[in-house]
Amino acid sequence: MGVSYFHFLYPLLFLLLILIGFTVQPVSAHGFGQRYDLPVPLWLYITGAGTVVFFSFLVLGLFVKKPPGLQGYPRLNLFRWGVGRVLINPFVVSSVKIASVFVFGLVVVAGLLGNQEPIKNLAPTMVWVIWWVGFAYLSSLVGNLWVAVNPWGAIFEWLDALYGRVNPGDRLSSNRPYPERLSYWPAVVLFSMFAWVELVYPGSSEPRVIAQMAILYSVVSVGGMIIYGKWAWLKYGEVFSVVFGLLARFAPTEVAVRNSTICDLCNLNCDDGQGLCIDCYQCFGRAAIQQKALNLRPYGAGLFVSHTAPQSLLVLVIVILATVTYDGFTATPLWADIVGVVLPLFQLFGGQAIAAIKTLGLLIFPLIFLTVFAGVSLIMASLVGRADNWLIFAKAFVFSLIPISLAYHLAHFFSFLLIQAQLLIPLLSDPLGLGWNLFGSAEYKINIAIVNAKFAWITSVIVIAIGHVIAVYVAHLRAMQMFQERLIAIKSQFPMLALMIGYTMISLWVIAQPIVEQVE
Repeated sequence: MGVSYFHFLYPLLFLLLILIGFTVQPVSAHGFGQRYDLPVPLWLYITGAGTVVFFSFLVLGLFVKKPPGLQGYPRLNLFRWGVGRVLINPFVVSSVKIASVFVFGLVVVAGLLGNQEPIKNLAPTMVWVIWWVGFAYLSSLVGNLWVAVNPWGAIFEWLDALYGRVNPGDRLSSNRPYPERLSYWPAVVLFSMFAWVELVYPGSSEPRVIAQMAILYSVVSVGGMIIYGKWAWLKYGEVFSVVFGLLARFAPTEVAVRNSTICDLCNLNCDDGQGLCIDCYQCFGRAAIQQKALNLRPYGAGLFVSHTAPQSLLVLVIVILATVTYDGFTATPLWADIVGVVLPLFQLFGGQAIAAIKTLGLLIFPLIFLTVFAGVSLIMASLVGRADNWLIFAKAFVFSLIPISLAYHLAHFFSFLLIQAQLLIPLLSDPLGLGWNLFGSAEYKINIAIVNAKFAWITSVIVIAIGHVIAVYVAHLRAMQMFQERLIAIKSQFPMLALMIGYTMISLWVIAQPIVEQVE
């Protein structure tokens, strides 16, 4: 992708911020947790954001007239400077691994032996706030840090080294070839289970339950690495490596191997479609320091790939997007009305009726999203005379949905992170909730006024609109590469544009329900 395409994106986003800025009027705000009185009707914000997305498509159609080049995006190798090489210094790498395993062990111990009141135990805050929400932000805005701190990868390495010492010449892993038919399906199944625990299971915040699930997942992860090898399982089966890796496609950093002959020994299909080895950590670990690169790149560059996604990865991206939307939808009055209507039909579940309803909703939402995206892909393919290849279109454009998922994650959880992450301050002094005060911070009180509903709403409008504009941009460049001819590429994107506009408006409506008061 030529440099000029990304240089074009940033002025477009700046223009977007200006347009949204004109819609934000100063009003008195209430404390977060109360509702925010919009200065204008909600429908104006919703239609305004949709209009911005449509406008971005027009600008792209007018000014992007050539397909992206084959030389890729601009890169700056940080390993050219000493500070960059510090990041892969063996002492630094080992220290990070030890720290990550220590924190993981502390979470498990706190969950099993500590105070079982969630707010007084490190496990719930560390898992649901710092790790799940915070690491998603780090992955997308900084890079794939999870590959460095993944405790299961470190635990397997240590077990493998110990096994090798006890049994010289042998390794813990059987390194069986990873079955092609499995693809990313293990990650799809595991993420679906994780989403059910997060969004439905009533005991998801109980420290002991969190610790038990962490131990169980450790057995699954280490077991997968024993059977198929560390890197194969981390790429396809370890769900959090897959999810954080997807989000990291938006990030401004990547690892690369500059000697393609190293990839000849790789069994992970690491070629990115342009003869480059990007973000293949098996090859990166095998390469000598002179052959490694840690590149800075434009935000969103990693979303532009010339190959199509496997069907399992397509499903995973859709499920991720659907579940985070479902999480927001369950906080709306409409969901409460739906539950009230269907609740009598679920009385046979007794006290688990609400959980049964939420489970059904969690099943239905991904199916709806998959159906809609399949329909949009079919229409795209039909418009250019390739209706029989609609699945190829779906797999080619699914990466353009990642900015939307990221934007909704930011909008939905940002205020939650800023408030709830403060719990870590007292928990550092008393991680088990046993009355300790190791660092003198146990008496810290959360400042809920750090954000308010006005901040949450304005942030949501900006982030969601920007996310959809980037999605339109990525999809447009992908179409330009597929069809070469500008008019055909633009024609193919009308259904995707309609999807982006529609989802922009729906997302803002969902986000608005718990935090704003509509003006009639």
